Amino acid sequence: MTAGRFITFEGGEGAGKSTQLRRLAETLRARGRDVITTREPGGSPGAEQIRGLLVSGDPDRWDGMTEALLHFAARRDHLRSTVWPALEAGKWVLCDRFADSTLAYQGYGHGLPHEAIRDLYRIAVGNFKPDLTLILDLPVETGLARAAGRGGEEDRYEKMKGGFHQRLRDGFLAIAAAEPDRCAVVPADRGEDEVFGAILAVIDERLS
Repeated sequence: MTAGRFITFEGGEGAGKSTQLRRLAETLRARGRDVITTREPGGSPGAEQIRGLLVSGDPDRWDGMTEALLHFAARRDHLRSTVWPALEAGKWVLCDRFADSTLAYQGYGHGLPHEAIRDLYRIAVGNFKPDLTLILDLPVETGLARAAGRGGEEDRYEKMKGGFHQRLRDGFLAIAAAEPDRCAVVPADRGEDEVFGAILAVIDERLS
């Protein structure tokens, strides 16, 4: 359906997704690509309003199913308003998180049945999926230490305890193992330049 390319960045807290996404956008633009950057939850006016409900406040504010419903409501608006029009115009869309985060956070993290999340995906998204998903992987302790250093009010998920973040990491790795043609795991516990070099190698290999 698309003339452009849809690349998503995934990973746990503090993995460096936003930094690496920005660097990739700059490099692709220098190569002559028409690129937009976006994020989830968010990326459109309606979805940004929902984002505030999800990423701030008490960790126990919502249960897993409520979170999943909010995420897919935001995702639907984001796709209709931002992603699909850009792809149809031939743009490359780089997105900080997409549906894999819902499966990882609400499925693996909170224990929501995976089939329920897949049902919501089919209803809200259909057969559409990213051309490439980059999963930035690093030890939980390293990621949380990085996340704590950046501050800000959007820290609801960072506050979650009880092995949540390890389940999250395991979930992302399971997603990558299940869909190796779409997903690439990039070790993120290295220097910023080294991580970016690995990302660029994946881009050149798979989307050249």
